[in-house]
Amino acid sequence: MDTKPTISQVQIPLRIEHQQEGSYFTIPFRMPANTESMVLSYQYERYHESTSPVEHGSFTSRTQINIIDLGLVAPDGTQVGASGSDKLSISISETQATPGYRPYPLVAGDWKIIVGAYMVAEDGVDVRYELTFTPKQLRIFRGDLHTHTYGSDGVLQVGELARHAQRNGLDYLGITDHNQMVSNDALRQYPGITLIPGIEWTHYQGHANFLGVDQPLDEPFFANSFEEVMRRFASARERGAFISINHPCDPVAPFQFDISMLPYDCLEVWNGPMRGSNIQAIGLWQNLLMSGRKVPICGGSDYHRDSLLLFAGGPTTCVYAMSASPADILNALRLGHAFVTYSVNGPMLEMTAGEAMLGDSVEFSKVRQLEYKVSGLVAGDVVQVSTNHGNTVLLQAEFDGATEGIYTLQAPGFAWLQVLRSFLPGLPLLPALVSNPIYFDG
Repeated sequence: MDTKPTISQVQIPLRIEHQQEGSYFTIPFRMPANTESMVLSYQYERYHESTSPVEHGSFTSRTQINIIDLGLVAPDGTQVGASGSDKLSISISETQATPGYRPYPLVAGDWKIIVGAYMVAEDGVDVRYELTFTPKQLRIFRGDLHTHTYGSDGVLQVGELARHAQRNGLDYLGITDHNQMVSNDALRQYPGITLIPGIEWTHYQGHANFLGVDQPLDEPFFANSFEEVMRRFASARERGAFISINHPCDPVAPFQFDISMLPYDCLEVWNGPMRGSNIQAIGLWQNLLMSGRKVPICGGSDYHRDSLLLFAGGPTTCVYAMSASPADILNALRLGHAFVTYSVNGPMLEMTAGEAMLGDSVEFSKVRQLEYKVSGLVAGDVVQVSTNHGNTVLLQAEFDGATEGIYTLQAPGFAWLQVLRSFLPGLPLLPALVSNPIYFDG
């Protein structure tokens, strides 16, 4: 699924006359659809050099004759950044940017280069701009959707948690402090990892994550009736938040509301280390699938501080997304293009049915076969497919390694894959990987 994207380039020549010195103007350019990152570079003759003989050789004088400033404007008129004449090349994406510029969604449309003709030689100057566009591409991102900082009951500040997650090998992180938000702008200052703004809506009768928007609630978080609870969820949904029902079977904080009455995008079936309440949550999810519901799943560490079994990325939600932007990651999770593994070093999965991938639906009359590739297996692992008709063991690994194969469904329904592992000698088999299903509609 990882393919190298086709990078495109555009060159824009510009002639600036001396009479334009001291003025600003803009040059339009078209941002292609589905662009993940852009590099804008420009060149011009800034200095005039002349060489003259001196007693013991020669001397080259260098005189500044042109100064052309740079800036960038988005289609909605937002100034994305300005760097004067200090930088001859800048890069922008939704998650990272050259200092002086802000990370910004590279929406398709008419953008503008700001040209500042601060100094222009008597005979004018030729400037050449070059734009390099890297398109989005489907690839895998490893992350954790459920973490806490010192802003609620965690022990790390946001920056410390971001660096900690990076060291653990994560590509993205959901910041979900209890009943309070951190803004998206505040999270864009940490390069190398995508930080997704969120809130863990925390109620005495259940918890849920609202992710991806700065302000998911119109009102304070608290609610004293189910009608008020529904209003909080409706507000988050209307504002575009990704909603997950958290640890629904946890013995301390189970989700006691009727989830059939609430809008949500995902069920967190794996919270922290694998244990009995997660097994129950997977069973709850299986029952929803059996009833005909198409419910995506996710996992989250519920990280507060490191302990023997609790760490950022334990478990890791691996999502096939088009870019590292929060919007693309959350959209892929909504579609179920993800699986959950016990850590970044856990087993990995590719699973398709024809052109469909995890979370997608196919017509059973046209596609009946499931193709899978599982890597990172250790001796003793069991690879199992679960459908609405039961469980089938595909492999019991005798050695460390990988497996691939084809499973044929006998009737319409769904199929998801899990890897079961005994993590210590004498312990029972527990899930080391749980995937979203592919649906085979009848």
